[in-house]
Amino acid sequence: MALEKAVISNLDTGDDIQVLFNPKEYVIEKKTPWSEVNVFGMDSPPVQFTMGERKRLSMELFFDTSEEKTDVRDYTGKIEELMVVNAQEHRPPLLRFAWGSLSFDCVLEDLVQRFTLFSNNGTPLRAILKVIFKEYATAATQLSNTRRESADHTKRMIVREGETLSSVSAREYHDSSKWRVIADANNIDDPENIAAGTIVELPPLY
Repeated sequence: MALEKAVISNLDTGDDIQVLFNPKEYVIEKKTPWSEVNVFGMDSPPVQFTMGERKRLSMELFFDTSEEKTDVRDYTGKIEELMVVNAQEHRPPLLRFAWGSLSFDCVLEDLVQRFTLFSNNGTPLRAILKVIFKEYATAATQLSNTRRESADHTKRMIVREGETLSSVSAREYHDSSKWRVIADANNIDDPENIAAGTIVELPPLY
């Protein structure tokens, strides 16, 4: 059975770049930031989730043309081109890194090229590329794949600086007109003037 090679696909053009040698390993990183809420007088201020960060896929790709004695940049240059802005789209291309069961829609966020072997005339024959791909998904795709539980069970949240019940309702229920549901559940008389740090309950919508 032939060894399956990793492939980087340009989703804008349909072109595929097959790596010369599969990476020895890859790393997938995911962070979920939590922000502190400034509440006067607290030693350990409460934290509140705001929004997540996209996954990052990082690895080193190895390129070697020492046997052929050809310029290894003929291969590494194709990777570098994935960071060039497309004149029609006004952005670098959207990509997919695929290897076995891994399929990662992404953009190339960071590229470091290290050339380690040269011919007598200085032509680079070997290179190691450190690449970091950043996950890409449209807002519509993310919303369609995300289950938001605010509408069917009660939860609590801390009001942020400058928020009103209307803005809270828009963020949590995707409908700013539901502010009265929150106001009634928390006995709030002035929905436009809520102190930052106030803890409110978000009741289910039926």
